[in-house]
Amino acid sequence: MANILKKWVESDNREVKRMSKIADQVDAYADEMAALPDEKLQAKTPEFKKRLKQGETLDDILPEAFAVAREGAKRVLGLYPFYVQIIGAITLHEGNIAEMRTGEGKTLTATMPVYLNALEGKGVHVVTVNEYLSSRDATEMGELYNWLGLSVGLNLNSLSPEEKRAAYQADITYSTNSELGFDYLRDNMVVYKEQMTQRPLNYAIVDEVDSILIDESRTPLIISGQAEKSTALYIRTDRFVKKLKEEEDYKIDLQTKTISLTEQGIRKAEKNFGLDNLYDADNMALTHHLDQALRANYIMLKDIDYVVQDSKVMIVDSFTGRVMEGRRYSDGLHQAIEAKEGVEIQDETKTMANITYQNFFRMYNKLAGMTGTAKTEQEEFREIYNMQVITIPTNRPIARIDHPDLLYPTLKSKFKAVVADIKRRHEKGQPLLIGTVAVETSELLSKMLDREHIPHMVLNAKNHFKEAEIIMNAGQRGGVTIATNMAGRGTDIKLGPGVKEVGGLCVIGTERHESRRIDNQLRGRAGRQGDPGETQFYLSLEDTLMRRFGSDRIKALLDRMKVADDDAVIQSRMITRQVESAQKRVEGNNYDTRKNTLQYDDVMREQREVIYSQRMQVIDSDKSLKYVLIPMIKRTVKRIVDSHTQGERKDWDLQAIYDFAVGSMVPEDSISIEHDLAGKTSQEIIDYLLERANQVYAQKQKQLYDAEQMLEFEKVVILRVVDSHWTDHIDTMDQIRQSIGLRGYGQLNPLVEYQSEGYRLFEEMIADIDFDVTRLFMKAEIRQNIRR
Repeated sequence: MANILKKWVESDNREVKRMSKIADQVDAYADEMAALPDEKLQAKTPEFKKRLKQGETLDDILPEAFAVAREGAKRVLGLYPFYVQIIGAITLHEGNIAEMRTGEGKTLTATMPVYLNALEGKGVHVVTVNEYLSSRDATEMGELYNWLGLSVGLNLNSLSPEEKRAAYQADITYSTNSELGFDYLRDNMVVYKEQMTQRPLNYAIVDEVDSILIDESRTPLIISGQAEKSTALYIRTDRFVKKLKEEEDYKIDLQTKTISLTEQGIRKAEKNFGLDNLYDADNMALTHHLDQALRANYIMLKDIDYVVQDSKVMIVDSFTGRVMEGRRYSDGLHQAIEAKEGVEIQDETKTMANITYQNFFRMYNKLAGMTGTAKTEQEEFREIYNMQVITIPTNRPIARIDHPDLLYPTLKSKFKAVVADIKRRHEKGQPLLIGTVAVETSELLSKMLDREHIPHMVLNAKNHFKEAEIIMNAGQRGGVTIATNMAGRGTDIKLGPGVKEVGGLCVIGTERHESRRIDNQLRGRAGRQGDPGETQFYLSLEDTLMRRFGSDRIKALLDRMKVADDDAVIQSRMITRQVESAQKRVEGNNYDTRKNTLQYDDVMREQREVIYSQRMQVIDSDKSLKYVLIPMIKRTVKRIVDSHTQGERKDWDLQAIYDFAVGSMVPEDSISIEHDLAGKTSQEIIDYLLERANQVYAQKQKQLYDAEQMLEFEKVVILRVVDSHWTDHIDTMDQIRQSIGLRGYGQLNPLVEYQSEGYRLFEEMIADIDFDVTRLFMKAEIRQNIRR
């Protein structure tokens, strides 16, 4: 079989030659596997698992395992992978991209690396562009995996968390890219480990990899939530804080621009809101509203920090003094100011979690992909994902004829020519697939064909199930199918009876896409598995791409030829080359945009990894979290004491330290400035407050005699505070990201500014988390049933 490759040697690369040696080993097992009865072939799965446990690697068992999957496919699916498909399978196993032409059997190729990698028991994800393809492949290929003794899960958007968990626990899980990303984000928002659905990300094979990792990567995945559902709470807390008196009920620390209730203020709040303990873990939302109402009323100054215009609160830029259009304070502060000023309180959505596809898929231990068109983007795949694009030889030589592009002066003359060509080919029974760039174009063409009484189907990528059915029938004699370029991916067009005799499928492109890759996808629809076929692209000087690039030169060419006729046409390879160089420029611009998105998200990625890994540490812990809590309290105490013990001792603000201690740590009657703070060095004050913190901790341990309940209490306090601040931080970073570009006008690099701003805000957030955990943990009163 190795002879198949000989004709490819000249154009082939070293990688294919190297892999062909491994493919020969797989092929060598073919007769041995074919001779085994079903039970013995099925018994190979537990045997491989055992060998892996005993120290063999996946590479060691690859030839044998691929041969088993290959023979299994023949018996269960009636399909036997070709030699070139084995090379594609090795490419996928090695974590690279197999570029295989349409109709070369990518789905079947993937069965071999999926089977091999699933033997480790760490989970394999097969990623598709839509749920129809996930369901189809999980059902069809699932028969093979089940027969070989592996479990298959299908992860759909409609599933409950329990059903999703079961799907992810399977050896092989089929899912769309968006569902995987959203499940990852949701898993990092839960409070209890048993609420998580995914396992650690191990190995993924991404089908239509260019569509998912290139085309969709400019759009991040975002989980939004209603920032605050209750307008009433803003109004209630605002009315309450307006009645408070400075010094008696609250203290302002001008140095750190913070404000907190005194012991008397806390008692007033508890009485006003009917609470036993304001700082109970269940009252976190209320304490947050109170903090923001205090800030809005006593720290944020009208006409300095903000103005009220047209019944709206507008932020004033402290540097320029100008109103900042469209910007809002995050963390509920804006709504608190709106309540203070008596204007309408705006509901706003808040970004609670986000990630780009680039950063999500880079978290897999091993990532592979397959598509018909990836070579044009190989630089991006290598730079961003560290994956090589390897073109796999076709099983049979390509017999398709790709005609040079036809250029017309106007859109009208172009479409007239397209319809005439369709009519001519339709009359002889040749099936046609007409690709359009936009839905409007497909509708315009459909009306023109109706006028000529040519029956046809229109495919606009709206219904995936119907889409696959239409595409499957597009190769029947006399069939005319209009499709937007991305529609119907993942489904083969097989030629019906008598079609080869009339020239096979003809693909007509009504316009060049701004990406060569999308044009190649359309071309690749014709000529599968050595079938005859033709492709023809029609262009006009009024096309978007021609207007933006290179049209002057071509217009000059038309003028030189003194073409006056509106129906005139030029067919030339030079035009094709011109168009392709224009496409390369657009592709370069798009790559820069994606790279830019990734650079900004990398700032968030580092922060996300810190927060998520620490959350996981807390969720996973089965012993006391004292080792997490005490350092948080220590950092808070040190920060407060250090900021108020600067300079000479006579300038120290012991009152502020006392206010912090009674507001956030200990009962008012258990500490005094004279006895406990005066006369001590700053380090002695820190040591004293930490000793008190340890006493409070021990007291809480006594109240919760059960270590499990104590752990539960610690988890709830830490996670609620972390999640509240993290979602606020994401939202703030989101707002900064949208406005940071303006700094470029001041000769500053927006990315560098975003990085430094992001770092500063992250440090601030960590300090706020430490403070809130300290206050909530130290001041909360223990009740027996913490978990709700």
